[in-house]
Amino acid sequence: MAVNLVEKHENELRHIDGIQIYIGQAGVKKPDHDDLTLMVLSPNNTVGAVFTQNRFCAAPVYIAKSHLFDEDGVRALVINTGNANAGTGGQGRADAVEVCAAAAKHAGCQTTQVLPFSTGVILEPLPSEKIIAALPRVKPASWADAARAIMTTDTVPKAASREGKVGENHVVRATGIAKGSGMIHPNMATMLGFIACDAKVSQPVLQLMTKEIADMSFNCITVDGDTSTNDSFVIIATGKCGQSEIDNTADPRYEQLKTLLGGLALELAQAIVRDGEGATKFITIKVENAADRDEARKVAYAVAHSPLVKTAFFASDPNLGRLLAAIGYAGIDDLDTDHLKMWLDDVLVAELGGRAESYTEEQGQAVMNRDEITVRIDLQRGKAAAAVYTCDLSHDYVSINADYRS
Repeated sequence: MAVNLVEKHENELRHIDGIQIYIGQAGVKKPDHDDLTLMVLSPNNTVGAVFTQNRFCAAPVYIAKSHLFDEDGVRALVINTGNANAGTGGQGRADAVEVCAAAAKHAGCQTTQVLPFSTGVILEPLPSEKIIAALPRVKPASWADAARAIMTTDTVPKAASREGKVGENHVVRATGIAKGSGMIHPNMATMLGFIACDAKVSQPVLQLMTKEIADMSFNCITVDGDTSTNDSFVIIATGKCGQSEIDNTADPRYEQLKTLLGGLALELAQAIVRDGEGATKFITIKVENAADRDEARKVAYAVAHSPLVKTAFFASDPNLGRLLAAIGYAGIDDLDTDHLKMWLDDVLVAELGGRAESYTEEQGQAVMNRDEITVRIDLQRGKAAAAVYTCDLSHDYVSINADYRS
């Protein structure tokens, strides 16, 4: 059951001018199930995207990378669930191109102007003929419909909207959807994420912004330490809000837009963790006063990845030695543990190389009984900080992944 995460209703999600959404049933894995999404973009939009760093990247990732910088621009996105089209070699890439060609006919554009995305089981051939046959039958849909259609093991559709002032006279609207609940780890998280806004941004600038936003959101979450083959995060700027183009990072509107879209991306990223497979707790790991950000992230991930830490959270067991052990093996060779401090929420639990004198087991238990917990670690080595978001590891995680293909 997702941790404090509820489905957004259609009226909570803002329409974005310049995008038409369609969904359909291809029967890729299950019959009578919406498993196909098509987004058709108006001309003169721009698209930024970042993808998994898994060397065994899926065929659609390979094709999307090659189509992203088409000189005529991106005009459509096609997404299927039920099959990852990963580990499928040359035939998988050919299948992805065939799907792009079929989507291009519907969108009225060239094959190279379509970005394909797939999610589901790895090492199985993509039934591209089912997707191609279903594309002419897709029906107009809402963002809420699309959020449901891209789900796999998710228990709650993930969608959100934001709007804010960008520049002197324009309000920018943005809506995003994402899927993911297991096999989550940075670079990127195991997920698909799509955000659309009506700002006007040049493609090179939007590409840079997309990477920066991914680093502050989807690259700050972890559920189980596995990095998928299909991870993709896309930002679309339709240019329909009426503002002049943001074409350089020195433009003050760049940071304003990045803050707006970054907040939306972080909400979606945290929703993935809240819906982590079998999750019962949402946990924030904050590392402060590190020598640099990489060091802070290294310590945060050591704690967030530890199966012993995660199972202690599931059991609501204040077994704090597990947290300290994870910090100790994070790879900071000259870490002075006598200077380190650690809190559970607002309770100081460790200092001077051991348990805090003021700490009691009852205090720790009270925090561990909560469904949202913050671990704060002060390294006292510098001024850098980082935050990572994770969940506990439950019996249900094993069951869900053991039964994934059935």
